[in-house]
Amino acid sequence: MIDFIIVLFYFTLILTVALKGKMSKQSTAEAYFLSNRNLKWYSIALSTIATNVSGYQFLGMMGSAYLYGLAQANLEINAIQGILIAAFVFVPLFLKEKIITITDFIKIKLSEKIALFYSLSNIALFSTITLGAALFWGAYSADMVFGKELAFIHEDRVTRIAILILFLGVFSAVYTYFGGLSAVVKTDIIQFTILLIGGTVVCFIAVNQMGGWDQLYLKTPEKMHLHLPANHSTLPWIHLFGLFFLNINYWCANQTVMQRAIAAKNLAHAQSGLMMGGLIKYIMAILIVIPGIALYGILGDSLGEPDLAFPYLVKTYLPAGIKGIVLCGLFASLMSTVDSTFNSLATLWSIDIYSKYINKKATDQQKIQSGRRAIVISLISGLLMGLILLYLKFDNPNSAFTHTLNNLRYYINCGIVVLICSTIVLVKPKQKSILIAFLLTLPINLLLSYLFPNMNYFFRAFWVIFFGLSLAIATNFKRINNLGKLLVSASSKNRWLGILLLLSLILVHILFH
Repeated sequence: MIDFIIVLFYFTLILTVALKGKMSKQSTAEAYFLSNRNLKWYSIALSTIATNVSGYQFLGMMGSAYLYGLAQANLEINAIQGILIAAFVFVPLFLKEKIITITDFIKIKLSEKIALFYSLSNIALFSTITLGAALFWGAYSADMVFGKELAFIHEDRVTRIAILILFLGVFSAVYTYFGGLSAVVKTDIIQFTILLIGGTVVCFIAVNQMGGWDQLYLKTPEKMHLHLPANHSTLPWIHLFGLFFLNINYWCANQTVMQRAIAAKNLAHAQSGLMMGGLIKYIMAILIVIPGIALYGILGDSLGEPDLAFPYLVKTYLPAGIKGIVLCGLFASLMSTVDSTFNSLATLWSIDIYSKYINKKATDQQKIQSGRRAIVISLISGLLMGLILLYLKFDNPNSAFTHTLNNLRYYINCGIVVLICSTIVLVKPKQKSILIAFLLTLPINLLLSYLFPNMNYFFRAFWVIFFGLSLAIATNFKRINNLGKLLVSASSKNRWLGILLLLSLILVHILFH
């Protein structure tokens, strides 16, 4: 009962903090969508990583780490590549152009038509797979840990999880609807703190149950390698090629993630916040991956569903009270993703579609209302996708579900990488050729899936992006930008911090090869 009370207190706290900053009728669109462009570095760092960390990590990735070991950490630590490119290449340009959405930037660098395709692609992706996955993981994990306590909702497990999906979606939508980005950032800071505490507790308890940190190499030496053989079915070392491009998509072209940097007080705060976020990714890699490996050292391969690694640790080894705090941390990771996605959807729809194609003379209040309507509609689509993913998960419970979802997502993301890289590499390219390169990524992806069904999906994404980007550059060969002038730093201190962060990543790959 004490765990249940702690969870209820957490939800009450989040709702109170969020609604305390409720937007007034006089609020501007910039205040609602970008918090008046006044975010400081620590808010950018914590809110960005809180948005990034979701059920994919604590459930999906920990389950994958149970199966594949330290190699799963690549999906966390190699985010630093994308973060550095975002901080020193894209964000200086975003702030210089004073954009509200990344669509604005694509419109300036490429064309309005291509920008529209980008915006619609992201709206479709965010309102379905992104929202649906986050909601599914939240409900699924809550039921695993508190199945007995939640039995009053419904005796059937699938029905109970479906009801929880509805609750989490509606709750997150309510405070995002009223508070905008300011409410999202405030709640994200609280949620990240709880998330960090919960993750740390689980990590240390898991390692302690296995016998200590040295046992990672004594009991599970085969799991302690970042690089698996090239013929590994899920995480071969060659997946790093595709991961490099996909990190550009996530950290440089993702409105949900970039919205904080775009709302920064200045470039120095944006770069410092992103680099601090990069350091936090190391911590998250430890908290997410190590418990999965430790659980393998405890149980061997006897855990039926790998995605239940995190709930199993919580349910089996944590005492009352602590269990409630950890579950709050899990909810925090999930809700920070959901609320940020809602806010980005509202921004993309209102700024990119409504005010440019539906009501060109829209007032600030009309833009805000349009964004709020987008939240309501995307709530419905996200709930539907969450229920679909619930069905898919129970149809094949033994799979590492995080990789299933990644595979679906990358069908759209590959084209977005081609677009965002073209904005940087090329100067005023031919619109038609870029649009063709963008659209061809989907059929190429499907063709490669058909011809090479056993090809690793990360590596397949690499070839799809490589072909698309090669086509874009080949048809605009005389329009290649001066790449030497792309790196921009707010100060020499930031430049050196960026270099040190990059060197640390290289060193980690060498040490844990």
